[in-house]
Amino acid sequence: MKTLYIDCGMGAAGDMLTAALLELTPDPVKFVEKLNTLGIPGVEYRAAPCVKCGIKGTRMEVLVHGGEEGAEERGHAHERSCRETGGHERRHEHIHEKPCEHARGEEHMSEHACGGHHHHAGMSDIEKIFASLDMPEEAKADALAVYKIIAAAESSVHGVPVSEIHFHEVGAMDAIADVAAVSLLMLEIAPARVAASPVHVGSGAVRCAHGVMPVPAPATARILEGVPIYGGDVRGELCTPTGAALLKHFVSCFGALPPMRLEKTGYGMGMKNFEDRANCVRAMLGEAE
Repeated sequence: MKTLYIDCGMGAAGDMLTAALLELTPDPVKFVEKLNTLGIPGVEYRAAPCVKCGIKGTRMEVLVHGGEEGAEERGHAHERSCRETGGHERRHEHIHEKPCEHARGEEHMSEHACGGHHHHAGMSDIEKIFASLDMPEEAKADALAVYKIIAAAESSVHGVPVSEIHFHEVGAMDAIADVAAVSLLMLEIAPARVAASPVHVGSGAVRCAHGVMPVPAPATARILEGVPIYGGDVRGELCTPTGAALLKHFVSCFGALPPMRLEKTGYGMGMKNFEDRANCVRAMLGEAE
Protein backbone atom coordinates (compact mmCIF):
# COMPACT_ATOMS: atom_id res chain seq x y z
CA MET A 1 0.00 0.00 0.00
CA LYS A 2 1.40 3.38 -1.02
CA THR A 3 1.77 5.23 2.28
CA LEU A 4 2.64 8.83 3.07
CA TYR A 5 3.88 9.53 6.60
CA ILE A 6 4.16 13.11 7.85
CA ASP A 7 6.55 13.76 10.73
CA CYS A 8 5.17 16.70 12.76
CA GLY A 9 7.94 16.75 15.35
CA MET A 10 8.29 20.50 14.73
CA GLY A 11 4.62 21.12 14.16
CA ALA A 12 2.95 21.80 10.84
CA ALA A 13 2.34 24.85 8.68
CA GLY A 14 0.96 25.25 5.18
CA ASP A 15 4.22 26.38 3.59
CA MET A 16 6.22 23.62 5.30
CA LEU A 17 3.78 20.90 4.22
CA THR A 18 3.83 22.27 0.67
CA ALA A 19 7.63 22.22 0.53
CA ALA A 20 7.94 18.72 2.04
CA LEU A 21 5.44 17.23 -0.42
CA LEU A 22 7.02 19.13 -3.30
CA GLU A 23 10.28 17.24 -2.71
CA LEU A 24 8.41 13.96 -3.27
CA THR A 25 7.36 14.91 -6.81
CA PRO A 26 9.42 13.80 -9.85
CA ASP A 27 10.01 17.39 -11.06
CA PRO A 28 9.59 20.05 -8.34
CA VAL A 29 10.53 22.93 -10.67
CA LYS A 30 7.84 22.00 -13.16
CA PHE A 31 5.31 21.57 -10.35
CA VAL A 32 6.00 25.10 -9.05
CA GLU A 33 5.46 26.38 -12.59
CA LYS A 34 2.11 24.56 -12.54
CA LEU A 35 1.20 26.19 -9.23
CA ASN A 36 1.87 29.60 -10.73
CA THR A 37 -0.74 28.97 -13.44
CA LEU A 38 -3.58 28.23 -10.99
CA GLY A 39 -4.86 31.79 -11.16
CA ILE A 40 -4.86 32.74 -7.47
CA PRO A 41 -5.20 36.56 -7.53
CA GLY A 42 -1.88 38.32 -6.92
CA VAL A 43 -0.09 35.15 -5.79
CA GLU A 44 3.32 33.85 -6.87
CA TYR A 45 4.96 30.65 -5.57
CA ARG A 46 8.72 30.42 -5.13
CA ALA A 47 10.71 27.39 -3.93
CA ALA A 48 14.38 27.46 -2.99
CA PRO A 49 16.93 25.11 -1.38
CA CYS A 50 17.31 25.64 2.36
CA VAL A 51 19.65 24.13 4.97
CA LYS A 52 18.88 23.85 8.68
CA CYS A 53 21.06 22.03 11.21
CA GLY A 54 22.98 20.50 8.31
CA ILE A 55 19.83 19.10 6.64
CA LYS A 56 18.98 20.24 3.13
CA GLY A 57 15.35 20.79 2.25
CA THR A 58 13.08 23.23 0.45
CA ARG A 59 11.71 26.56 1.60
CA MET A 60 8.43 27.62 -0.03
CA GLU A 61 7.52 31.29 -0.29
CA VAL A 62 4.12 32.60 -1.29
CA LEU A 63 4.28 36.19 -2.49
CA VAL A 64 1.03 38.14 -2.40
CA HIS A 65 1.16 41.24 -4.62
CA GLY A 66 4.94 40.97 -4.60
CA GLY A 67 5.46 40.58 -0.84
CA GLU A 68 5.45 37.73 1.66
CA GLU A 69 3.18 38.37 4.62
CA GLY A 70 5.06 39.07 7.84
CA ALA A 71 8.25 40.06 5.99
CA GLU A 72 8.25 43.59 7.37
CA GLU A 73 7.92 42.39 10.94
CA ARG A 74 10.81 39.97 10.39
CA GLY A 75 13.04 42.70 8.99
CA HIS A 76 12.56 41.33 5.45
CA ALA A 77 14.15 38.05 6.50
CA HIS A 78 12.90 36.40 3.33
CA GLU A 79 15.36 38.50 1.32
CA ARG A 80 18.30 36.98 3.16
CA SER A 81 19.77 33.50 2.97
CA CYS A 82 17.76 30.66 4.46
CA ARG A 83 20.96 29.61 6.20
CA GLU A 84 20.96 32.94 8.04
CA THR A 85 17.29 33.34 8.91
CA GLY A 86 15.24 30.15 8.67
CA GLY A 87 11.73 30.02 9.99
CA HIS A 88 8.23 28.79 10.43
CA GLU A 89 5.03 29.67 8.66
CA ARG A 90 4.89 33.29 7.66
CA ARG A 91 1.78 34.24 9.58
CA HIS A 92 -0.87 33.50 12.07
CA GLU A 93 -4.30 33.64 10.43
CA HIS A 94 -5.74 37.17 10.61
CA ILE A 95 -9.46 36.74 11.27
CA HIS A 96 -12.11 39.33 12.12
CA GLU A 97 -15.76 39.16 13.01
CA LYS A 98 -18.00 41.22 10.73
CA PRO A 99 -18.59 44.44 12.71
CA CYS A 100 -21.97 46.00 13.47
CA GLU A 101 -22.68 49.28 11.70
CA HIS A 102 -21.85 51.26 14.84
CA ALA A 103 -18.52 49.47 15.32
CA ARG A 104 -16.63 50.67 12.23
CA GLY A 105 -13.93 52.31 14.31
CA GLU A 106 -13.16 48.99 16.00
CA GLU A 107 -12.77 47.37 12.58
CA HIS A 108 -10.30 50.02 11.42
CA MET A 109 -8.30 49.71 14.64
CA SER A 110 -8.09 45.95 14.18
CA GLU A 111 -6.98 46.36 10.56
CA HIS A 112 -4.22 48.73 11.59
CA ALA A 113 -3.01 46.27 14.21
CA CYS A 114 -2.73 43.63 11.51
CA GLY A 115 -0.43 45.65 9.30
CA GLY A 116 -2.68 48.21 7.61
CA HIS A 117 -4.44 45.96 5.08
CA HIS A 118 -7.99 47.22 4.61
CA HIS A 119 -9.44 44.46 2.44
CA HIS A 120 -11.24 41.42 3.76
CA ALA A 121 -12.58 38.23 2.22
CA GLY A 122 -15.63 36.35 3.45
CA MET A 123 -16.19 32.63 3.02
CA SER A 124 -18.31 33.26 -0.08
CA ASP A 125 -15.35 35.11 -1.65
CA ILE A 126 -13.05 32.19 -0.77
CA GLU A 127 -15.45 29.73 -2.42
CA LYS A 128 -15.54 31.82 -5.61
CA ILE A 129 -11.74 31.91 -5.75
CA PHE A 130 -11.41 28.13 -5.38
CA ALA A 131 -14.13 27.62 -8.03
CA SER A 132 -12.17 29.80 -10.47
CA LEU A 133 -8.82 28.02 -10.10
CA ASP A 134 -7.33 25.99 -12.94
CA MET A 135 -7.07 22.70 -11.04
CA PRO A 136 -8.88 19.33 -11.06
CA GLU A 137 -12.28 19.22 -9.37
CA GLU A 138 -11.04 16.62 -6.87
CA ALA A 139 -8.28 18.96 -5.69
CA LYS A 140 -10.73 21.89 -5.57
CA ALA A 141 -13.07 19.85 -3.38
CA ASP A 142 -10.24 18.95 -0.99
CA ALA A 143 -9.02 22.55 -0.84
CA LEU A 144 -12.47 23.93 -0.09
CA ALA A 145 -13.06 21.27 2.57
CA VAL A 146 -9.81 22.28 4.29
CA TYR A 147 -10.72 25.96 4.24
CA LYS A 148 -14.16 25.16 5.66
CA ILE A 149 -12.42 23.46 8.60
CA ILE A 150 -10.54 26.72 9.28
CA ALA A 151 -13.68 28.84 8.93
CA ALA A 152 -15.72 26.55 11.18
CA ALA A 153 -13.04 26.71 13.89
CA GLU A 154 -12.87 30.51 13.71
CA SER A 155 -16.68 30.69 13.79
CA SER A 156 -16.77 28.54 16.91
CA VAL A 157 -13.98 30.43 18.67
CA HIS A 158 -15.45 33.88 17.95
CA GLY A 159 -19.05 32.84 18.49
CA VAL A 160 -20.35 34.14 15.15
CA PRO A 161 -21.75 32.41 12.04
CA VAL A 162 -19.30 31.34 9.33
CA SER A 163 -20.96 33.87 7.01
CA GLU A 164 -19.80 36.68 9.33
CA ILE A 165 -16.17 35.58 9.54
CA HIS A 166 -13.94 37.83 7.44
CA PHE A 167 -10.36 36.91 6.58
CA HIS A 168 -7.72 39.58 5.96
CA GLU A 169 -7.12 39.66 2.21
CA VAL A 170 -3.37 38.97 2.30
CA GLY A 171 -3.69 36.26 4.95
CA ALA A 172 -6.56 34.73 2.99
CA MET A 173 -4.62 34.64 -0.30
CA ASP A 174 -1.62 33.22 1.53
CA ALA A 175 -3.67 30.43 3.11
CA ILE A 176 -5.55 29.74 -0.14
CA ALA A 177 -2.18 29.30 -1.87
CA ASP A 178 -0.98 26.80 0.77
CA VAL A 179 -4.23 24.84 0.80
CA ALA A 180 -4.47 24.71 -3.00
CA ALA A 181 -0.83 23.61 -3.31
CA VAL A 182 -1.11 20.80 -0.75
CA SER A 183 -4.38 19.59 -2.30
CA LEU A 184 -2.73 19.42 -5.73
CA LEU A 185 0.36 17.72 -4.33
CA MET A 186 -1.74 15.08 -2.58
CA LEU A 187 -3.48 14.39 -5.88
CA GLU A 188 -0.11 14.19 -7.66
CA ILE A 189 1.49 11.85 -5.09
CA ALA A 190 -1.75 9.85 -4.73
CA PRO A 191 -1.03 7.90 -1.52
CA ALA A 192 -3.47 5.14 -0.59
CA ARG A 193 -3.02 6.08 3.06
CA VAL A 194 -1.79 9.22 4.85
CA ALA A 195 -0.52 8.87 8.41
CA ALA A 196 1.22 11.33 10.70
CA SER A 197 3.01 11.56 14.01
CA PRO A 198 1.42 13.26 17.02
CA VAL A 199 1.64 17.01 16.47
CA HIS A 200 4.13 19.17 18.37
CA VAL A 201 2.28 22.45 18.94
CA GLY A 202 5.02 24.41 20.73
CA SER A 203 4.55 26.41 23.94
CA GLY A 204 4.18 29.93 25.27
CA ALA A 205 2.00 32.52 23.55
CA VAL A 206 1.42 34.01 20.10
CA ARG A 207 0.25 37.51 19.18
CA CYS A 208 -2.62 37.60 16.69
CA ALA A 209 -5.36 40.00 15.63
CA HIS A 210 -7.27 39.88 18.91
CA GLY A 211 -4.28 40.03 21.28
CA VAL A 212 -1.89 37.57 22.92
CA MET A 213 -3.17 34.00 22.90
CA PRO A 214 -1.78 30.80 24.46
CA VAL A 215 -0.20 28.17 22.20
CA PRO A 216 -1.89 26.42 20.55
CA ALA A 217 -4.00 29.41 19.48
CA PRO A 218 -7.75 28.94 20.06
CA ALA A 219 -8.66 28.16 16.43
CA THR A 220 -5.75 25.74 16.11
CA ALA A 221 -6.76 23.98 19.32
CA ARG A 222 -10.33 23.64 18.06
CA ILE A 223 -9.17 22.16 14.75
CA LEU A 224 -6.86 19.71 16.53
CA GLU A 225 -9.59 18.25 18.73
CA GLY A 226 -9.35 14.46 18.41
CA VAL A 227 -5.72 14.66 17.22
CA PRO A 228 -2.84 13.61 19.53
CA ILE A 229 -0.77 16.71 20.34
CA TYR A 230 1.99 17.63 22.76
CA GLY A 231 4.00 20.65 23.92
CA GLY A 232 7.59 20.92 25.03
CA ASP A 233 10.46 23.31 25.57
CA VAL A 234 10.23 24.96 22.14
CA ARG A 235 8.79 28.44 22.64
CA GLY A 236 6.39 29.68 20.01
CA GLU A 237 3.62 28.52 17.69
CA LEU A 238 4.71 25.38 15.82
CA CYS A 239 1.32 24.40 14.42
CA THR A 240 -0.80 27.01 12.63
CA PRO A 241 -4.52 26.85 11.79
CA THR A 242 -3.75 26.14 8.13
CA GLY A 243 -1.32 23.35 9.00
CA ALA A 244 -3.76 21.88 11.51
CA ALA A 245 -6.65 21.93 9.01
CA LEU A 246 -4.57 20.27 6.30
CA LEU A 247 -3.61 17.48 8.69
CA LYS A 248 -7.18 17.09 9.93
CA HIS A 249 -8.50 16.68 6.37
CA PHE A 250 -5.85 14.49 4.78
CA VAL A 251 -4.47 12.32 7.62
CA SER A 252 -6.39 9.16 8.41
CA CYS A 253 -4.40 8.06 11.48
CA PHE A 254 -1.87 9.54 13.91
CA GLY A 255 0.83 7.52 15.60
CA ALA A 256 4.31 6.04 15.21
CA LEU A 257 5.94 5.52 11.83
CA PRO A 258 4.44 2.29 10.42
CA PRO A 259 6.65 -0.47 8.99
CA MET A 260 7.23 0.51 5.38
CA ARG A 261 9.75 0.20 2.56
CA LEU A 262 10.90 3.82 2.32
CA GLU A 263 11.20 5.18 -1.21
CA LYS A 264 11.58 8.93 -0.83
CA THR A 265 11.85 11.62 1.87
CA GLY A 266 11.06 15.33 1.61
CA TYR A 267 11.95 18.16 4.00
CA GLY A 268 9.86 21.33 4.12
CA MET A 269 11.65 24.12 5.96
CA GLY A 270 9.99 26.88 7.97
CA MET A 271 11.03 30.46 8.66
CA LYS A 272 12.39 30.37 12.17
CA ASN A 273 15.69 28.93 13.31
CA PHE A 274 16.09 26.95 16.52
CA GLU A 275 19.52 26.42 18.00
CA ASP A 276 19.63 22.65 18.15
CA ARG A 277 16.80 21.33 15.97
CA ALA A 278 15.87 21.58 12.33
CA ASN A 279 12.61 23.44 11.94
CA CYS A 280 10.96 21.32 9.28
CA VAL A 281 8.17 18.98 8.33
CA ARG A 282 9.41 15.63 7.04
CA ALA A 283 7.32 13.67 4.54
CA MET A 284 8.16 10.01 3.96
CA LEU A 285 6.74 8.02 1.06
CA GLY A 286 6.91 4.25 0.75
CA GLU A 287 5.15 0.90 0.53
CA ALA A 288 3.56 -0.55 3.65
CA GLU A 289 1.94 -3.93 4.16
